[in-house]
Amino acid sequence: MFKNPTPTQVAFLGSISVGFVCLVTIWLLSKLFMVQIDLIVIIMSPVIIAVVAYLIFFNLLQRFIYRKIKLIYKTISDLKRPLSDQKKTPTMKSDIIGEVEQEVIDWTDSKKMEIEQLRKLEIFRKEFLGNVSHELKTPVFNIQGYLETLVDGGIKDERINMQYLKRAVKNVDRLSKIIEDLETISLFESGALNLDPERFNIVDLADEVMDSMKIMAEKSKINLGFKPGAKLNIHVIADRERIKQVFINLITNSIKYGKAGGHTLLGFYDMDKNILCEVSDNGIGISKVHLNRLFERFYRVDKARSKEHGGTGLGLSIVKHIIEAHRQTINVRSTPNIGTTFGFTLRKA
Repeated sequence: MFKNPTPTQVAFLGSISVGFVCLVTIWLLSKLFMVQIDLIVIIMSPVIIAVVAYLIFFNLLQRFIYRKIKLIYKTISDLKRPLSDQKKTPTMKSDIIGEVEQEVIDWTDSKKMEIEQLRKLEIFRKEFLGNVSHELKTPVFNIQGYLETLVDGGIKDERINMQYLKRAVKNVDRLSKIIEDLETISLFESGALNLDPERFNIVDLADEVMDSMKIMAEKSKINLGFKPGAKLNIHVIADRERIKQVFINLITNSIKYGKAGGHTLLGFYDMDKNILCEVSDNGIGISKVHLNRLFERFYRVDKARSKEHGGTGLGLSIVKHIIEAHRQTINVRSTPNIGTTFGFTLRKA
């Protein structure tokens, strides 16, 4: 009953104890001094003293102990909850110690999680800044080298002048693409980029994208196609151009990291209110250690091979932002030397 006593219960227990001690004291004094005391006095004196003791205990507890505990409780509650959802300050009749104890435990756990998250974000921030610096430095350094060579007299050498100018332009294009992709991600994260949802046939869009990428696939000896039963009349509601961008990024990666003679297949599955879209290949695959970070900005599984194929390292990050902007999910499963499958959902029309 009194495992976690309230202030009222503590004051009551204290007053009962004082009253009992008073009763025993009166009885002992009457026996010691052989004094006959009226029964009413014997009963009423402890009662009166107990009532007075209760009031004293209650006020002392409220003023010096529980008032401070309530302040701690309220402070933690205010920090944990928005103003519209804050609890009322507990009364003296409630189990304030138990409530404060639980609040402190919950608050401590939440702060530990926040600190851990902040540490991860700090690591991510440092890596991101390093990656941005590296990705921007490479084309800038190349452009600087080509232009300095031309300024130092190379502009008059017909063997290299146009060649170096074209290389400089190529690096400017790469620099521009990186900045454009970063700006796109920034707009998605800030919520400033609005979608333009419409009803369209997702299979037709996928077929259109694959048709535009046939030359690239043929150069890498990758066969593009649909999984059995995928060519259906499936309509979704989404931003068509953004979803087209998703398919282009996923299929491009599939071709880049595929095996000669391999394939990239698209599948579509009805999931009640949503449609699951999958892009699968039988390429080199991705190790499990990389899967959780695959959608991070500038994260590259194989940096050496990624440089050979070009790209900004922002494609999958943009893909994730596009799908999440549609309030849908994207995931990846992969096994080294067997293949990779990216799957994302869209709202069915």
